[in-house]
Amino acid sequence: MEIDYLQGLNDPQRSAVENYAGPSLIIAGAGSGKTRVLTMRIAHMLRQGISPRNIMALTFTNKAAREMRDRVTKILPYDAVRGLWMGTFHSLFSRILRAEAGLLGFPEAFTIYDTADSRNVVKAIVRQLELPDEQYKPNEVYARISLAKNNLVLPEAYAANATLTEEDARAKRPRLAEIYALYMRQCRQNGAMDFDDLLLYMNILLRDHPEIAQKYGEQFQYILVDEYQDTNYSQYLIVKKLADIRRNICVVGDDSQSIYSFRGARIENILRFQQDYPEAKIFKLEQNYRSTRTIVEAANSVIEKNSRKLPKHLFSENEQGDPIRVICTLSDKEEAQRVAADIHTTLYGRQASPDDFAVLYRTNAQSRVIEEHLRGNNIPYRIYGGQSFYQRAEIKDAIAYLRLAINPKDDESLKRIINFPARGIGETSIGKIVAAGQAEGVSMWEVLLRHTPEELGIRGGAVKSLGAFVRNFTELFRRSGEMDAYELAMEVMSRSGLIAHYKDSPSIEDESRLQNVEELINSVKVFVDEQLSGEGAAEGGESVAPQADLPQEGVVHGPVTLDQWLQNIALLTDMDNSREDDTPRVTLLTVHASKGLEFKYTYIVGLEENLFPSQHGGSASAEDIEEERRLFYVALTRAEKRATLSFALSRFKWGSVVPSQASRFIKEIDPKYLDMPPLPDTDSRGDGNAALRNRWNTAGTAARTGDPRPAFQRYQRKTATPPAPPVQAPAGFKRTDTRPASVPQGKPLDSAGELTVGARVAHDRFGSGTVTAFEQTATDTKVTVRFEAAGTKTLLLKFARLRLI
Repeated sequence: MEIDYLQGLNDPQRSAVENYAGPSLIIAGAGSGKTRVLTMRIAHMLRQGISPRNIMALTFTNKAAREMRDRVTKILPYDAVRGLWMGTFHSLFSRILRAEAGLLGFPEAFTIYDTADSRNVVKAIVRQLELPDEQYKPNEVYARISLAKNNLVLPEAYAANATLTEEDARAKRPRLAEIYALYMRQCRQNGAMDFDDLLLYMNILLRDHPEIAQKYGEQFQYILVDEYQDTNYSQYLIVKKLADIRRNICVVGDDSQSIYSFRGARIENILRFQQDYPEAKIFKLEQNYRSTRTIVEAANSVIEKNSRKLPKHLFSENEQGDPIRVICTLSDKEEAQRVAADIHTTLYGRQASPDDFAVLYRTNAQSRVIEEHLRGNNIPYRIYGGQSFYQRAEIKDAIAYLRLAINPKDDESLKRIINFPARGIGETSIGKIVAAGQAEGVSMWEVLLRHTPEELGIRGGAVKSLGAFVRNFTELFRRSGEMDAYELAMEVMSRSGLIAHYKDSPSIEDESRLQNVEELINSVKVFVDEQLSGEGAAEGGESVAPQADLPQEGVVHGPVTLDQWLQNIALLTDMDNSREDDTPRVTLLTVHASKGLEFKYTYIVGLEENLFPSQHGGSASAEDIEEERRLFYVALTRAEKRATLSFALSRFKWGSVVPSQASRFIKEIDPKYLDMPPLPDTDSRGDGNAALRNRWNTAGTAARTGDPRPAFQRYQRKTATPPAPPVQAPAGFKRTDTRPASVPQGKPLDSAGELTVGARVAHDRFGSGTVTAFEQTATDTKVTVRFEAAGTKTLLLKFARLRLI
């Protein structure tokens, strides 16, 4: 009998779902139903009687894990799914590390440092060593340490590596290896791991303890990895080690979307999968269900230029769709103006929602001018990946108190809150506590327990404050075992003085901060209730702290602890933290942030050499250019119905106007898929676009339609007014003006109140055109008109003598 949940899968999808034994590589092109296949494969395995505790499914975001879990629970009852190991690399490996923490010399309730915590530790070490901040910037030092960890280079090996130390010397950071060693020592002393440590220590655990590798290799009989092209060296080794025993490993990914090398991702991992597993089955998901045929075929014509790739050819059976439009402007400001006006026109012309639109750019700095013009057109927008709820200062303060309540050795949390709200414990007093801890090799809390403030050289009001602080937290530690997460969180917030601090403040900002702290406490309560009811496990949350025997998810033993909640929020990604209102908005985001998303109308702006591909393009290696090309491929395949590309012939850089050249990626698209305008003749300024201009303005684009006209003429809207034929001057006379031969008449446009975007107007010199934007100034109204014959012009209304037609 046909199994219902397999209905609707195409042949390659179904084959990938049903053949789950042995190693498998599922090459999943953009929009090919990857998540559905991965979900169905898990559901099918469970239906075949495989125990959920024997399946590990690794993702890169909690959002992806929740989506897959939700889909599985729609197919199977909850009891059949409970115990399934599904989550991010960091969340699942942190469960194992907590269960085996003793083998590594860490407490079971170790703190997980986020990036800000780690940078603070680095900053403190730089100050301790009295090194110059301008040379040892915490962000750069931490990034260097992170890269070393992800390549499994420990401090001793780092210091012994001549290449690494020479690079640091050239960067004027010769003591970076020393900082790295002190950073590792400080984290261990604090009973903390950062995100990179979760992978590093998982590798160490499997390497140094063969019995542990055997234990988990036997338990996880089937391992599935999503977005395998994004794995780094550390993740690759862990997965390979766990899969060694059973070899039932399934990796899903698309080499054409490998864009995170700056985070340590290695495209080699997916390219060499068949070398690692010669017996592997290969499944290719090549049908794109997202985009029009034009978009898919145009993307193929670009990505085929890469040499390092797995063979595949994406196709779509959707409608052919509009050609990909290209906007060329004289400046980056005009580019933003045109894009905003086009979004405005499409919004109201096609009755679309702002949520249907996205503007993609290579660097965050490009968003400013786009934002200005969207605001000018009254178009609501959001910056994707803005500051998350959990990154707000008041929330980080509250979380620091909660972390300290379960791990008193956490120096970073203690330093953050010891004098907030203000208690009169100044930087000098804190410095003395820190110095004593460094001298004795213990945490700040242990210093406070061992010594009176007077013994540390602390005087004045800080003595009384420190005494009250120690008594307060000692009482909290004593009572923490009697309370669940919510009760303890409320007790901590009350004793900390945070709630009173914000309540007593007259400022509106502090009222908002109090509401945020309240929301944080609400989240603790919801977490506790969900865990007790079993709902949290069904939604992908961690249900219980891992014990030595690793109980199944959904089975709660005793109270839900604050440690469990802290672990849950510590592992949230930026994407998971998004807390937007429900107002439909145009989305502005970097191309990197757009991966995994889709929009009906997509604008890719700033397509210029040295911008996209990025500035290192001038001296970039072939591998760098191929990754930039994959990045463009990702951007283009986000579009469902229509893609628009734009570039400017000049752009502001450090206050000066610099000529720009169109990106090679525009030139690499087969021109039969493009709707291209003629480029302005600006070669006298050295814009470098002569070859592109010659190619675009010729008629060599008839391959698809048989129409010899350039694409920008072939695909003009049917509603547009065609250019009038030129008027022949009488014999013996020459035309001395540049006006179009036939200018439509109409009602004089004297008032800004008569203006609307999309209105048809006529101008004596430029001919007929369409209003794309207008802006009221102190003395007049600026009107932007796209003229059929003269291109886009911005005019002052009182001088333009425009006529409505």
